[in-house]
Amino acid sequence: MKIHEYQAKEIFSKFGVPVPPGDVAETPEQAYSIAKRIADKLVVKAQVLVGGRGKAGGVKLADSPEKAKEIASEILGMDIKGLRVEKVLVAQAVDIKEEYYLGIILDRRSQKPVVMASAAGGVDIEEVARNTPEKIFKMTIEDVQIGLMPHQARWLCLKIFKSKSQALKASRILMSLYRAFMSSDASLAEINPLVVTTSGDVLAIDAKMNVDDNGLYRHKEIEEMRDLKAEDPREAEAREKDLSYIKLDGSIGCVVNGAGLAMATMDLVKKYGGEPANFLDIGGSSSPEKVENAVRILMTDENVKAVYFNIFGGITRCDDVANGILVALDKMDIDVPIIIRLTGTNENEGRKILEKTDLIPAASMAEGAKKAIELAGKAG
Repeated sequence: MKIHEYQAKEIFSKFGVPVPPGDVAETPEQAYSIAKRIADKLVVKAQVLVGGRGKAGGVKLADSPEKAKEIASEILGMDIKGLRVEKVLVAQAVDIKEEYYLGIILDRRSQKPVVMASAAGGVDIEEVARNTPEKIFKMTIEDVQIGLMPHQARWLCLKIFKSKSQALKASRILMSLYRAFMSSDASLAEINPLVVTTSGDVLAIDAKMNVDDNGLYRHKEIEEMRDLKAEDPREAEAREKDLSYIKLDGSIGCVVNGAGLAMATMDLVKKYGGEPANFLDIGGSSSPEKVENAVRILMTDENVKAVYFNIFGGITRCDDVANGILVALDKMDIDVPIIIRLTGTNENEGRKILEKTDLIPAASMAEGAKKAIELAGKAG
């Protein structure tokens, strides 16, 4: 689950990460009131769960509470990458001398936390990792029972800071960030940028945190932070219908059963030159109703030009999936080609159910991916 910057700052602050004073507003009047009690030098920041808000005009400086109110009225209601801005963070602006990056992710390959530090803060860290990976220093936490040790945090920060005293301040912040990460069952905790001000203070002026959904039952206070208005409505509906769905930018709608098969299917689509439009796992015991819901959610994505059903029947029965598709075809006006590969439990029954439809059969995973790419291309 993603949370907003102001919520991540609240969590970070509880664990000792220094952040500039600020509060969240839903109206220009609230923004004015917050600005009045904070400072004259302010920053107003859109609270949306997507990147690129600064480039979209969602982050602006203000030199008075009146100006903060004016800017808040401009930002509230903006559309940033399809999401309406419902809240802004009004915070004290600081004089920035240098910018750095501190982050912790859960590395799924090693199944361990990885702590990262870089002097290339304030920019897209994924770009830094892609183009100049030598600028990012990493440390894998081999034993989570021991965790990040103070000397390890100092080693990382001394790698990126010129000033020893500032490196020591940053290392204490990194220790606090690590405690926030572990205590919240987070999959990512990030400060970008961590800044050194002209007065020598070290502060987190931005914050990002993603929390593992599987750990939310232990953190009701974080689960209550969920902002359904700020999420992709398809993802919210899918969660409500017990489907695992993540929107992507491609044109091949993928419907599979099982997370591993979903990843393998997406890899195949990319291997043969296509781009998946989503990750969608209907689960291991899918009913026809879940299949129907999956198709309906996919059909609300106008980027989807072809749908690829890749079903490996185990607990999931191929005839259940086929019946779900029939219900979806009967209820919806579907004008994109559907390619289907059925193998495993009751595959013959499933194929027989679909034999009088216009669905396009595939004998293998690769064949299905290639057909989907070809037909999506023809659809434009």
